[in-house]
Amino acid sequence: MNTLLPLPLHELHLQLGARFGELRGSETVASYGDPMAEYQALKQSAVVLDFSFRGRGCLTGADRVRLLHGQVSNDVQKLRPGEGCYAALVTAKGRMQADLNIHVLENELLLDFEPGLTSTLRERFEHYIVAEDVQFIDVAPFYGIVSIQGPLAAAVMRRVMPDLMIPKTGLSVSHRTDPSLGDLYLVNHPRAGGSGFDFYVPTEATAMVFDKLVAAVQAEGGRPAGFEAFEWARIEAGIPRFGIDMDESNLPPETGIETRAISYNKGCYIGQEVIARIRTYGQVARALRGLRLDPQLSTLPVRGDKLFLGEREVGNITSAIHSPELGLPIALGYVRREANTPGTMLRLRTLTGEFSAEVAALPFELPKK
Repeated sequence: MNTLLPLPLHELHLQLGARFGELRGSETVASYGDPMAEYQALKQSAVVLDFSFRGRGCLTGADRVRLLHGQVSNDVQKLRPGEGCYAALVTAKGRMQADLNIHVLENELLLDFEPGLTSTLRERFEHYIVAEDVQFIDVAPFYGIVSIQGPLAAAVMRRVMPDLMIPKTGLSVSHRTDPSLGDLYLVNHPRAGGSGFDFYVPTEATAMVFDKLVAAVQAEGGRPAGFEAFEWARIEAGIPRFGIDMDESNLPPETGIETRAISYNKGCYIGQEVIARIRTYGQVARALRGLRLDPQLSTLPVRGDKLFLGEREVGNITSAIHSPELGLPIALGYVRREANTPGTMLRLRTLTGEFSAEVAALPFELPKK
């Protein structure tokens, strides 16, 4: 039997009225009872989310930068302490194995990734460590991640940690040693579009910091939020998630992450030849697109439901929600090149029938305020 890995703050979330969910073997907070109010707070003010279900590791040792640079699709060597980047980890055939948020600390590289991948990453790195001075350390037992998302996220952080510098650019990180809390790391990370930060806090201090952040978001008109509300905002923003919208069958250029995750100037890395060849000789056969679904659709499609152009299968669904902001069901999915121009009308086939699906560019165009 698979054992669900509980959140360290399970009891605290329970006291706040949490309803729990599961993601790749890890416990999540699905909501605190009112996901729509949580979504509205995320869009209009700020929310605090416990993201300690995510994987996190550190690469240490003198050769850490050289090793990682040769493993991932983005340029790690150009980063200075306090900077970061997003990257894909791919196989020799160019297929994705994970996506990584990489943060350069003074003496280590901090990696943030989807849950359930720690063993995969450890085995991958250790396979390529021959004589290099590199160690991979699972830091999940030592640090929690509390995420603050929404337009007032910076104001929330200033309330809680006025002496901690707010990092200005995406995936950059600031550090402060607090005499009572220990080493704290704040990452600029808008996970659902807009503004947002991830706060890495020593495990023994996470509960106290979470409580302070809840009070701070409430003072700014926000609230604690669960993964359900976050997913609505993420999908509206057109941000793919590994394990759902991209997996081991995908090439990075198919997934919509190319401009964020791939450097074509960095030189060799595992899988680089395949990805460079795609760029040189033509487009990918399919690509991730948004889909505006039939407003009459009452039951959301599930991952794998098929898309058709006429009688020809041209794609499949990966994620679907009823969008609060658009007021209709929307989805992310892969559509073949000949059918993925925005505005193309397709047919979605589900267990409950066939419905229209219009291809849309990502991120979805939301109503003007």
